[in-house]
Amino acid sequence: MRRLSGVLAATLLALAAAVTAPPAYADSQICSQYGSTTVQGGKYIVQNNVWGDSTTQCINVTDNGFTVTSAVHNLPQNGAPAAYPSIYAGCHYGNCSSGSGLPMAVGDSRFGTLSTSVSMSYPNNGSVYDASYDIWFDPTARTDGQNTGAELMVWLNHTGSVHAAGAKVGTASIAGATWDVWYGNSGWNVVSYVRQSPVPSISFTVASFYQDMVNRGYAQRSWYLTSVQAGFEPWVNGTGLAVTGFSYSLNGGGTGGGGTGGGATACRVSYTKSEWPGGFTGNVTVANTGTSAVNGWNLAFAFPGDQHITNAWSAAVSQNGNAVTATNAGYNGTIAPGGTASFGFQGTWTANDSNPSAFRLNGTACASG
Repeated sequence: MRRLSGVLAATLLALAAAVTAPPAYADSQICSQYGSTTVQGGKYIVQNNVWGDSTTQCINVTDNGFTVTSAVHNLPQNGAPAAYPSIYAGCHYGNCSSGSGLPMAVGDSRFGTLSTSVSMSYPNNGSVYDASYDIWFDPTARTDGQNTGAELMVWLNHTGSVHAAGAKVGTASIAGATWDVWYGNSGWNVVSYVRQSPVPSISFTVASFYQDMVNRGYAQRSWYLTSVQAGFEPWVNGTGLAVTGFSYSLNGGGTGGGGTGGGATACRVSYTKSEWPGGFTGNVTVANTGTSAVNGWNLAFAFPGDQHITNAWSAAVSQNGNAVTATNAGYNGTIAPGGTASFGFQGTWTANDSNPSAFRLNGTACASG
């Protein structure tokens, strides 16, 4: 039997490897002004979105996010940014990802448990930018054009002298941190939460910020969530800014991407109550059954009855329909492995005061009991 030539053997081996090797995501480069592409089978969309400058910006798209590979922005820091390269779930000007469930009515019971996380990398090259979420709401279930309800921005970091739109109106304690709250109006309400201590990653429920917006009169419970976006607004340069992981979770589905910020957490939740005709108190204990500490927590659950919380202690508790979200207080945001955190609330009920049975800690389902 004749031996295969070296060239032919190498060729056949390469073909065999191509057939048997698992498919890999091929990075793609986007330099067009409004260019975009899907990742993770259409679950998310990455967009270049150079809306405020005439210079070219390029991004390298991976399956988990993107990196700004080229940018020469040089805009005044007291004006608008040059772009918003970002990854998102939902709909942006008619470009919709798959399986997001968006647009979604804020009154939908699922809204209270909708969570997201992102991890980012910041260059040390003199770039001026903010690293932020851009989350959009509209009075209608809109999939195209400009939303006219509210724009929720969550700033993880910023450099230079840039600041959020409008003026500072207060502070808030949400998702285990303290935030400066800014409000402006651009034909729609722009509400920005600027973290007082910058971080490279975050995990939170959208409802935890939205409830604060409603309480301040900047948003309505009758509106619709249309998209959840995470990225950067550069004013100067921007090369090297990167999203290394992004996730969006709707009732435990739709998660994806590496570097999820908070990561999955092993947990157990116990719920006890004292009840009387028309009223009750509930006490909740969250146990960390994992091997790493929980640093900042949001607990989401839904009442099976017609309960309504009137006041709470040891956590910031908000309710939207049956959906409830509790965010740690300043002193109990860290739960060590094997440790617990507790909070409670008082409320009213009419026909049904059944106990909730499903809990999610930072977007991850917990055992009950």
